[in-house]
Amino acid sequence: MDRDGTMMTRRLVLGGCAGMIGLGLAPAALAKIPASGIKGLIAGASDGALDRLAQPGAFYADTAVRILLPGTSGKLASKLMGAGDKLGLTTKLTKSLNDAGGKAAGEAKPIFRAAIDDLRWNDVPSLVSKRDGATRYLQSSAGGVLGERIQPLVASALDEVGAFRQLDQLSGNNQLLSLAGISHDSLTGSVTQQALKGIFLYMGNEEAALRRNPGKLLKGLF
Repeated sequence: MDRDGTMMTRRLVLGGCAGMIGLGLAPAALAKIPASGIKGLIAGASDGALDRLAQPGAFYADTAVRILLPGTSGKLASKLMGAGDKLGLTTKLTKSLNDAGGKAAGEAKPIFRAAIDDLRWNDVPSLVSKRDGATRYLQSSAGGVLGERIQPLVASALDEVGAFRQLDQLSGNNQLLSLAGISHDSLTGSVTQQALKGIFLYMGNEEAALRRNPGKLLKGLF
């Protein structure tokens, strides 16, 4: 890229960053923030959330986003999973589900960036009125699309970490689990939705942090 082109790119980036700074420093002018600033905010939050959850053991370590087997909450859990727990299979499978969620998160940045780029950020005042307004907007506007695009990553990750094999083994030792109808497909769908929910939770927290300290985003751009 020539010098003029480089300078133009720098101006565009700085223009978006100016909008970012406004998020934290000028509440009265929030309605005038350019769309580039909002996109920079949510892109930074997205990258930060995915980086954190892609760390080994991150999903499982945080009970707020821990991925569980479908149908294993409440009173049904003790009956459904009892035999598997005795064999140590349930815990092993649950950890594998969370490992798969982390692997999918590590590969999902381009998918989230594409969804962010495809959105039309028309309702800027409502986006910036909440600490996680941009994340909420992305979740409501593109959550379904993101789920569809991430699900193949989750399916591949579940197979890679051995979760499908462990599920088959657990089902063979626990008739109730088999009767509950937990299949490879239903497991993939459940893990996808739980992982996505966790990603959005972390993204909202990242967005709030960037609003408090826009300089963190600037450091990542230069």
